[in-house]
Amino acid sequence: MGNAALSAFHGDVELGLGNGDANAVAGMVEAGQDVARLRRALFAGGVGKAAAVLYLALFRSPAGLFLRNNPLFYSYYIVLVIVVIFGVAEAWVGLWASHDRRRRAVGMTMLWLSVLPLLFLAGIGGSAILKLK
Repeated sequence: MGNAALSAFHGDVELGLGNGDANAVAGMVEAGQDVARLRRALFAGGVGKAAAVLYLALFRSPAGLFLRNNPLFYSYYIVLVIVVIFGVAEAWVGLWASHDRRRRAVGMTMLWLSVLPLLFLAGIGGSAILKLK
C-alpha cells in the first residue's frame, strides 16, 4: 500500500501523511451519525489512550516542570493513572453503547470528553511515541 492510499485511510500529521485534524473531526462527526462507528471510535480511542499512557509511564521519565519537586513528580504519575482509568472507561462505554438513545448520548458525550486527555498526552510528550526513527 503506497503513501497515497495510506493517507486516505490514516491522514496523520505526525506520520507526514496528510491533514490529521480534518480527518479526526470528520471521524467524530461520522461517529455521531452511526452507532457502530461510535462504538468503534470509543473503543479504539480508549484502548489507544490507555496504551499510550502505559508506554509513557513505563518507558519515559517525566521531564521539565515535573522534576522541580516531589509533589509535581508524583502528580505526573497520578495524572497518568487517571488517564488510564479514563481510557478504560471510554472503551467500556464503547462496548456499552447501543441503539438506545440515552446510551448513544452518553457515548457521544464520552467521545467529545476524550479530547481532553488526548491533549494532555500530546502536551507531555505523547506525540513523541508516533515519531518514526
